[in-house]
Amino acid sequence: MKFLLFVAVIGIIIWIAKGALQPSGSLSTDEAAKLLGIPADADADAILEAHKRLIAKVHPDAGGSAYLAARVNQARDVLLKRLAG
Repeated sequence: MKFLLFVAVIGIIIWIAKGALQPSGSLSTDEAAKLLGIPADADADAILEAHKRLIAKVHPDAGGSAYLAARVNQARDVLLKRLAG
């Protein structure tokens, strides 16, 4: 019984931690472009190149944080979604 309680507590902690690492709020197209350092009307190649350059600096494996990496990914997704229509 103690083991089940322990597993449940660990599960809740992981669930809460994952939620805390997600970026809160949405980015506008202008905010996403500023975050990636590109014009708001950039094409897909420019978006992907800027994302690649920035994610290499902010990724947790490179000493950055999960939050920053998620925010950079979110910016890429917002801009690519705008292009898709």
